[in-house]
Amino acid sequence: EFMPRLDEGSILITTRRLPSIALAEAVEISTQTERIIRAFPEVKTVVTKEGRPDLATEAMGLFEGDLYVILKDRSEWTTAEDPEGLVAAFDSALAVVPGVEVSFTQPLAMRIDEAESGIRSDLGVKVVSPDLERNAALAERILRIIERVPGNADATIEIADGTGQVAVRVNRDALAAFGVSVAEVQRAVELAMGARVATELVEGPRRVGVAVRYPDAYRNDVHALEALTVRTSAGALVPLSALAQIVSTTGPELIGHEDGQRRSLVLSNVRGRDLGSFVSEVKRRVAAEVSLPAGTFLEWGGQYENQQRAMARLAVVVPLSLLLIFLLLFASFGSVPQSVLVLTNVPFALVGGIAVLWLRGLNLNLSASIGFIALFGIAVLNGVVMVSHMNALRTAGASLADAVRQGAVDRLRPVLMTALVASLGFVPMALSTSPGSEVQRPLASVVIGGLVTSTLLTLLVLPTLYLALMSWLHARHLDEDEDEPTPYHAPVLEPLPAGQRPV
Repeated sequence: EFMPRLDEGSILITTRRLPSIALAEAVEISTQTERIIRAFPEVKTVVTKEGRPDLATEAMGLFEGDLYVILKDRSEWTTAEDPEGLVAAFDSALAVVPGVEVSFTQPLAMRIDEAESGIRSDLGVKVVSPDLERNAALAERILRIIERVPGNADATIEIADGTGQVAVRVNRDALAAFGVSVAEVQRAVELAMGARVATELVEGPRRVGVAVRYPDAYRNDVHALEALTVRTSAGALVPLSALAQIVSTTGPELIGHEDGQRRSLVLSNVRGRDLGSFVSEVKRRVAAEVSLPAGTFLEWGGQYENQQRAMARLAVVVPLSLLLIFLLLFASFGSVPQSVLVLTNVPFALVGGIAVLWLRGLNLNLSASIGFIALFGIAVLNGVVMVSHMNALRTAGASLADAVRQGAVDRLRPVLMTALVASLGFVPMALSTSPGSEVQRPLASVVIGGLVTSTLLTLLVLPTLYLALMSWLHARHLDEDEDEPTPYHAPVLEPLPAGQRPV
């Protein structure tokens, strides 16, 4: 996952109704929803905001509302022990409200998600193509797939259809017969349905525009619109019904766009499961069951998008960190084999960190990944302390076996001191349950678990590996000396005594 879900001490319930709902009915449904949530003993107060203006981070229509639930202290909870259980209870209680779709998040988390990607859920599947109807059909199929994947919660499609509209379909043959242009029909409809300045009211230096339009009772009446008259070029008045067909229909409330094309959005949260495996299973099922037409593509967003971006950066940062550590080790020891030997503490530490995450039921996220980077530095430091002391003993004249044995004994206390100081300092973070501890807990758990295995293996395995490595290097050096050919020296010829001939 990207980051652990923080406990902000409050819950935000996003409610969605049909886009054609009236304001009075929306308020009534919101009041009913508030009553249900306020009945829980864990709730301190509830506040609803219906819609949002264009000045907000993301505008919302009157058919959408944000229900802010302020909770009491965790010690007063009786319905559930954690926020996940309380959200499940809220979800079950709100199922009795007809025509309302709900999703759960937290106020700060929602604002951050909106600012980053515009998607207020853990996973958002964008279906992008030029055809809006095709997008809607594919989004329905993907929604059915997500609902079958374990771990899904609040799965829904971004509401786009359902707004009441009055469609005026002009008859061009009738327009030609009466001598009326499309612009004149449009002007008459705009005057009745919209607001158009007909004249000005002069009050001293002020000029106030006077708008003319139909009363509200007639604006939604198709028969009243059919009686609207349009002036022809000859000056006659013709009813709009003779020039166009007027029907009451429904249409899209909003049309989302992505990269210049139309978009439909499938939303889903994840509960009781890590985000990475959930999305991987959804991708696998979508690829097997959905065939995308030409010109249609999918984009995966939400928290999953942030998680993929963070892991891609860590895939570069972690190897660079290990490379930098190796270069510093080589500068200290001047030996590639010994530098690699000290780096074996990294997998020693990795084992313990992953084991503690598994034992505590924590997911691998950005916080835990940063904890691994800090853990690698401490583990390598212990290895440097051990190997450098063994090298110093050998330089002082000790044999290899004595240097390994004495070095392990001498550096027992320094290694334990370094590990205990670092691990005990993280214990309060690992056991904390206060708000905000969700981010600290994976980091501290990784460091503590990694230091346990790294310290044990540093004291036991590293000296053994050092002995084996140095013995192998020494034997290889002797073999190279024995295989080296004896250099040829030409014999020195001395002069023979006088009178003696060579044989």
